[in-house]
Amino acid sequence: MLKFHLAKRYIAGKKSTNAIHVITGISMLGLSVGTAAMIIILSVFNGFQDLLMQFFSNFNPEIKVSPAVGKNFVPPDNIQEFLEQHPDVRAFSYSLEDLALFEYQDRMEIGILKGVDDYFGTVSQLESVMQEGRFELHEGGAFRAVLGAGMARKLRVNVMDRFAILGIYTPDQRAGRLDQPFKSSNIRPVGTFAVHHDVDQEYVLAPLEFVRELFGEVAGVSALEIALHPGASTRQFQSDLSSILGEGFLIKDRYQQDEAFYRIMQIEKWVSFAIISLTLVLVAFNLIGALWMIVLEKKRDISILKAMGADRNFVKEVFLLSGLFIGLGGMIVGIAIALVFYWLQVSVGLIPIPPGFVVDSYPISLKWYDFVIVSITVSLIAILGSIWPALKASAMEVSLRSD
Repeated sequence: MLKFHLAKRYIAGKKSTNAIHVITGISMLGLSVGTAAMIIILSVFNGFQDLLMQFFSNFNPEIKVSPAVGKNFVPPDNIQEFLEQHPDVRAFSYSLEDLALFEYQDRMEIGILKGVDDYFGTVSQLESVMQEGRFELHEGGAFRAVLGAGMARKLRVNVMDRFAILGIYTPDQRAGRLDQPFKSSNIRPVGTFAVHHDVDQEYVLAPLEFVRELFGEVAGVSALEIALHPGASTRQFQSDLSSILGEGFLIKDRYQQDEAFYRIMQIEKWVSFAIISLTLVLVAFNLIGALWMIVLEKKRDISILKAMGADRNFVKEVFLLSGLFIGLGGMIVGIAIALVFYWLQVSVGLIPIPPGFVVDSYPISLKWYDFVIVSITVSLIAILGSIWPALKASAMEVSLRSD
């Protein structure tokens, strides 16, 4: 307890010169700004990741089964019964996709044609991200198509034009040398959706039976897409499904379906964190200066402590605690600044995003583990900045006599 009392008194007590207060205040201010910056930067990256996860979840299923080798597979006989009886499964859908050439009036683009069955709307939430028209793949016994917003812009599709059709061309795998090398069919577009740039620029959705006929695929599918009940364990279900399917299949959750993209976001997030941490290391030099001035001022106190029997470790720990208190003070103020910024950003959109994005202001999301990481980082920097002054103080030979 005496160490804590002395450390607190050396930091908060009266100093012989205001310069010590100024340098200590600068050190604490630097740590406060650095702490707030780290929390805000991590929270903004969290916000963007949550936002993109939300967008991807409108198109990507919770669980996606695809072949480990090749593009298509025939679903095993026992899989449908397993999915229908499993308590965690809310819905499942089969899909078939491949590259195709799309023609609308005088424009042509290459993209991905994805055939989906009637349960796709339950597995995904695509209806919630429709921009124009409607999500309807059957109308009066006729097939209809829904396009990604980017693909629709490239083709200049007008979903309100009831007479314009979308031409689709795919290679005919069974065609001989004298046969037509492409198969083609027409379908009318009735809506557009916006999920993510990569998806919007490439995908066109159509009924599964329409795509089967165009691709010449009788029973094969590209993927089995599964939606689970809220609260179901994704990992446990992946394990259960793997035991039924065996080898030869990839079973991915939402994160794994876009693993490369999320990994890049994580790298950017922690690189930014590292840059701010290095900046705080520079702030630690001010901390060294402030503590060293306190050590010089407290020479007489150090000699009294040693005369009373305090050893070097005791003196060293007192000044290490002094540096840690400066770091904790800066950290607490920094956390308070970050929390105020979070409240303002969520409430009034303090920092807006230029028009044209899906949200009006930068998304932000606080995670408890970020606070733990930032607190440990700032505390370590404060301790590292205190080591040299503490060692010097413990080795200082002073005398109570005055000449």
